[in-house]
Amino acid sequence: MAMAQPPSINYKTNPNVGFGVENYDYTSPLSSSGSDFPCKGELKYLGTKAGAPVANYAPGGTFTIKLDGQATHSGGSCQASLSYDKGSTFTVIKSWIGDCVRPQPSEDQTFTGQIPSNAPAASEVVFAWTWFNELGNREMYMNCAVVTIGGGKRRRRSFEDDTSDLSNDTTSELAPRARLSGPAIFIANVGNGCTTVASRDVVFPSPGSVVQYGGNSGNRNDPSGTCDGRPFTGGSVVGGSSSGSSSDPGNSSPTGHRGDCTYWASQGYLCSGSSSGRAINPLFFSLTLLAGVGLMA
Repeated sequence: MAMAQPPSINYKTNPNVGFGVENYDYTSPLSSSGSDFPCKGELKYLGTKAGAPVANYAPGGTFTIKLDGQATHSGGSCQASLSYDKGSTFTVIKSWIGDCVRPQPSEDQTFTGQIPSNAPAASEVVFAWTWFNELGNREMYMNCAVVTIGGGKRRRRSFEDDTSDLSNDTTSELAPRARLSGPAIFIANVGNGCTTVASRDVVFPSPGSVVQYGGNSGNRNDPSGTCDGRPFTGGSVVGGSSSGSSSDPGNSSPTGHRGDCTYWASQGYLCSGSSSGRAINPLFFSLTLLAGVGLMA
C-alpha cells in the first residue's frame, strides 16, 4: 500500500516527481534493518523542487489520506503524524487502531482526520503515514509528503507562547523553531527491539488524544519488546470500541490505562497522586483529566 494523497515524495501521483527520481518501491515496507527510516529515505529531497509542498492545510482543518494498492494484509493499525524538523521527530496527530488499512482491497482506502488547531504555521512540514500490517511478515510501512501548514507563515517562538508574533518569511530558516506537542510516532519491526504481534492489530502505547477504533475489538494486542521506552509482552488488550472515534481517555481506554497516572501524564493530561499501575480515586482522576483538557483547549 502507498499514500497517493497527499502525494508522497517521488511517488507517481506527486506533481513534482519529474524533478527527482520516481520511487517504484513505495508499496513495500521499510527495511527490517531500519536503514531507510524515516520515509524510505526520501527526505534527502527536502529543499529541492522534488520535495516542494504538495498540499496546504489550515490549523484545525481536515486532512485526507488516500491509499493505493491491493496488498492489504488483512488490515492493521495506522498513524498520521507531522514533523517540523525535517524528519528528526514525528508527532502523532491521529491513530487508527484496527481496520487501517481496510482489509478488503475493494474497500475505499480513504482516511480523514484533523490538523491540530494549535499546529504552528510552516511552509515545509513532513506529513507521514505509518502502517503496521495484521497478516504477513512483521513490517512497518511509512510514506511521507511535504505540506504547508497555515499558508506557510512561521511563529518565531513555540505555539505555546501566546505573545509570539508571526513572520511573513516563507523560507525554511525558521522551521526548526516551530514545535507541536504530543506523543512521538510508534516505531517497530525495523530492528529497534520493538515488534508487533502477528495476526493482531497493534495497540499503540502512546496513540495521542485522537484515536479511531475499527475491526474486531477482540483482535488487539500490545506490541512486544521495548517500545516507546517501556517493556511490553505482546499481550491481548481489552478496551476501545469496535468503530468510531474517541478522544476521552476517561471513558475509552485503548490500552486499559484507567487510573494509570504515569501513562496519562505521558499523553499530555494532568494526573497526579499515583504511580503507574496503581488505581487512584475515580472522581479525582476524572476532575484532573477534565482540567487537563480545559487547559489544552
